Amino acid sequence: MTTAPTASAAALRHAVGEARRLVVKVGSSSLTSADGGHLDVGALGALVDALAARRVAGRQVVLVSSGAIAAGIGPLGLSRRPTDLATQQAAASVGQGALVAAYQAAFSRHGLTVGQVLLTADDTTRRSHYTNARRTLERLLELGIVPIVNENDTVATHEIRFGDNDRLAALVADLVGADGLVLLTDVDALHDGPPSQAGSRRVPFVATTEDLESVTIGGTGSAVGSGGMVTKVEAAGIAGAAGVPTLLTRLPDVGAALAGADVGTVFAPAAATRASRKRWLAHATTARGRLVIDDGAVAAVTERRKSLLPAGIVEVEGTFGPGEPVDVCAADGRVIGRGLVNYSSGVLPRLLGRSTRDLARELGPEYEREVVHRDDLVIL
Repeated sequence: MTTAPTASAAALRHAVGEARRLVVKVGSSSLTSADGGHLDVGALGALVDALAARRVAGRQVVLVSSGAIAAGIGPLGLSRRPTDLATQQAAASVGQGALVAAYQAAFSRHGLTVGQVLLTADDTTRRSHYTNARRTLERLLELGIVPIVNENDTVATHEIRFGDNDRLAALVADLVGADGLVLLTDVDALHDGPPSQAGSRRVPFVATTEDLESVTIGGTGSAVGSGGMVTKVEAAGIAGAAGVPTLLTRLPDVGAALAGADVGTVFAPAAATRASRKRWLAHATTARGRLVIDDGAVAAVTERRKSLLPAGIVEVEGTFGPGEPVDVCAADGRVIGRGLVNYSSGVLPRLLGRSTRDLARELGPEYEREVVHRDDLVIL
């Protein structure tokens, strides 16, 4: 673990602070009152002041904001964040309007206009939706609008509980080609142990994943949020794979962070990044099933970068259609890759263990093809 700031850390802090295009994510706990049931207008205003200054200076900002469900708790007369999906969706429906209205009022004081962009998991896991979201965000930025992005919690299902928007923020950073990602939470930085524990120290710089080996990373730390430090570290990894540095800090320190001060934790981007399509497969998709392959096929796809053929597959799990993402797994259950499958889960089982030549001879020439082509397969 790196215990003191280095030149690389300082350079990365400067890069985030001077980013031409910055994605900033703020969590529910940073925007709500102590009881968690109302928006903290003062905190929201302080955030907007810092971001508006950047926008007025000619830089672009995309804000990924949690808080819709939390903002709906009070108006619905609830005492805490609901646990059932229907009430979460109701709270989001009420709170989303309040949240965006508060942002519009705050940004308008600086002569700026916001645009609401609500996304669901489908908008990042389906390639056509992914590119449509990119076009929308690009156009908003071209027009000088500040996009306010949130998960569409009023219609989301399982993804409503996922990641407190941390993963979404990282995907948006990749989506728009951001130069930096800032994650604002209710703790000042990543620590090498629980922040409340005596002797726990701030981790100022994470250069590689090896720096995290001695760090104890906790879960959700807020009664109104759904994420935690785990999701923030994962988000930094997703952004890093796209070459985007990430700075993690708390909302009151956002001004200092954007000025390049030694606050929070800065995560270095990966030294080498995958192509955009490979990053999308690895991080933006959700596997619909699993293909278990034998040792020979594992070597073929991981070492020789070959396509996955029917002969190497020993088991099919899940329900999926052609073109959907699936995990490719070794016999011991390890996920070694993810790819877009050419056959449905209904057709694939009768093809297992057979050569494409035999399949074409028996079933027709359309069966002389890969189950997952190497161009549609990313090794994890």
